[in-house]
Amino acid sequence: MRIHFNGAAQTVTGSQLYLEVNGYRLLLECGLFQGKRDETYTRNRTFSFDVSKLDAVVLSHAHIDHSGNLPNLVKSGYNGAIYTTPATARLADVMLQDSGHVQEMDVQYVNKKRARKGEPPVEPLYTQEDALSVKPLLRMVEYETPFQPVPGVTVTFREAGHILGSAGIMLDIEEKGRRKKRLWFSGDIGRLKLPLLRDPVLPEAADYLIMECTYGDKPHRDPNEAYLEFRDVVRRTVQRGGKVIIPAFAVGRTQELVYSLNRMISERELPPIPVYVDSPLAVQASQIFREFPQYFDEETNEFIRENRHPALMFRGLTYIGSVEESKALNDRKEPMVIISASGMAEAGRIQHHLRNNIGDARNTIVIVSWQAPNTLGRRLAERERTVKIFGESFEVRAEVATIGGLSAHAGQDMLLRYANASAAQLKGIFLIHGEPAASSALTACLREQQDTPIYYPAPFSMVEI
Repeated sequence: MRIHFNGAAQTVTGSQLYLEVNGYRLLLECGLFQGKRDETYTRNRTFSFDVSKLDAVVLSHAHIDHSGNLPNLVKSGYNGAIYTTPATARLADVMLQDSGHVQEMDVQYVNKKRARKGEPPVEPLYTQEDALSVKPLLRMVEYETPFQPVPGVTVTFREAGHILGSAGIMLDIEEKGRRKKRLWFSGDIGRLKLPLLRDPVLPEAADYLIMECTYGDKPHRDPNEAYLEFRDVVRRTVQRGGKVIIPAFAVGRTQELVYSLNRMISERELPPIPVYVDSPLAVQASQIFREFPQYFDEETNEFIRENRHPALMFRGLTYIGSVEESKALNDRKEPMVIISASGMAEAGRIQHHLRNNIGDARNTIVIVSWQAPNTLGRRLAERERTVKIFGESFEVRAEVATIGGLSAHAGQDMLLRYANASAAQLKGIFLIHGEPAASSALTACLREQQDTPIYYPAPFSMVEI
């Protein structure tokens, strides 16, 4: 078997593993690579293998860095099955359409600037119509249900605990004349005790492990500590009559925040303040979350059984659809919580809420996730006193609170536990989805705990096992 590390190798985005087994070709993930515009366009539009010879695709979860280049794969001629869990299939459909819409809007803005310079227009990476072509190819397979995407390879989805429907991919591979071997691909690994979701299933009897190392250099705080810190931020903002404004990713983080606020209000840790989710994609994603209560953890199901409130719907919670409803929030002065996309405050309705509330010292802007350099979210997290929104400068008078411990990615401690679960028989660990510093730190820790060879594959490199 040959494994080609065509994406997320020595970087975080663009997940893509190309496997050759028994004369068949299998793709694990088809994520969108994110970088400088020219490189992004070339990497995502160009595949390093013959798409017409690809036999099957297996997808671990719906986040765009894992699923976001499927429209280009289909546009390049792929028309086979894309196997994934039912929840991932539902989420991927709406997220890819949203991504296509964003690509179109982004190019419209860029082409206006290019036209003023006399430069020719550019095309979007793909369109919303391109994204719609993926849905007919999605094949839903439940957790713990073995299936054969190609002869000689039996795949089983195991709970990854990262977002709804996320899976580790267990591949039992039988090649002619060789002993059966187990390859385990982690996808994105979740954390223990996260709201809503079940805990990740650890690798079992794996011979080879391909795993993410995004936070390989950083352990996370206990989620309960983050919950209490978040509660205290909301409480003091409400007491001074302010609004809580939260930039949050539409899928995963928004639903976890809603569930936490639901708990706080239900258990009377907070007064019954209005909570608004203002993101069309988040509204769609939250509806999908409610369709899959079987994927919730025991704590969430107990919460529901006790008839306090459904996990993602409670009195005082409003999902905002129209632009008019969104604008109306800015005319209201009473305490409230507004959760809106994008998570790094670089686009979407969150920018309007920040623009209208950033100058009031009663309000709080809550940063709940990692912020990329040069984004508005990063500038706020670094406590810059003046920021630009829509090209206009604003003084930051609102409180800015950053809450660690809310990440849905495993920290270094959980990554070590994950890698050590099959240490007795592991023949190799391949670290992907991580920058060099994260990989180096995790590698050093692993070498203190086990003797397994550890690799940090170069982009587009190949190994044979």
